[in-house]
Amino acid sequence: MFKLRVVFIFICCMVLFTALPSHGSEIINGQEVAPHSLPFMALLSKEEPICGGILISQKWVLTAAHCGEIKKVILGVHFINGTEKDSRQVRKVKNLPHPCYDLQDKLNDLMLLKLNKPVKKTKTVQWLGLGNIIKYPAAGSTCLVAGWGKTNNAVQKMSNVLKAVNVTVIDRKKCNSEDYYNLDPYITRSMVCAGSDGINIADTCQGDSGGPLLCNGKLVGVTSFGKNCGRIKKPGVYSFLSQKQLDWIQKTMKKSDIEVV
Repeated sequence: MFKLRVVFIFICCMVLFTALPSHGSEIINGQEVAPHSLPFMALLSKEEPICGGILISQKWVLTAAHCGEIKKVILGVHFINGTEKDSRQVRKVKNLPHPCYDLQDKLNDLMLLKLNKPVKKTKTVQWLGLGNIIKYPAAGSTCLVAGWGKTNNAVQKMSNVLKAVNVTVIDRKKCNSEDYYNLDPYITRSMVCAGSDGINIADTCQGDSGGPLLCNGKLVGVTSFGKNCGRIKKPGVYSFLSQKQLDWIQKTMKKSDIEVV
């Protein structure tokens, strides 16, 4: 049954490219970042903050599809309940989830948010450009994740302050093993497992979804899902920005920009 689903999603994506010219994760054992040291971080809100995102241009934010219908994006935030009003830029958005997103198998968990007007580049609001080619991170390498998600499984609210933590990339075969995800769901080549180094706990959790996986300072993935938070053998899983996903991002933005409003 899984193979049939994969075939269907593959066909869907092939059609897409021909036609075009848990819920949530939290920072576990992280530290507060220096205010506005990650000026591309976006706080996404429905009625209240729910996910993170990455500002990738003056008019676009990249996040996770499972975050659902986002109403507004707040940029230039450090403290959610802070008073740094002068640093903030708020935008309404148009939601453009990946057309091949599959909730059950966690595939293509990406979404673009088109801002209703471009942001102004400031010290606290800057975009993080995408590379033309992104190399899949090697097992054992260290990457950075960030967000306003919960800081442990017991608390009910997101963190008031932006936090970050280093996570270790885990071999995909190991991540699919019986001790880890046991193929439920199957961790595909379009996903990256990253978490504990086997000794120290490091993870994302509810509220961090849609945030960045940064390896060597470059955006490599987007926070997607996990099982609970801070479990050594249930690391966070991130949507990898493969060449196919980069093509979707670029073509979607280009197509939207030339559409008549």
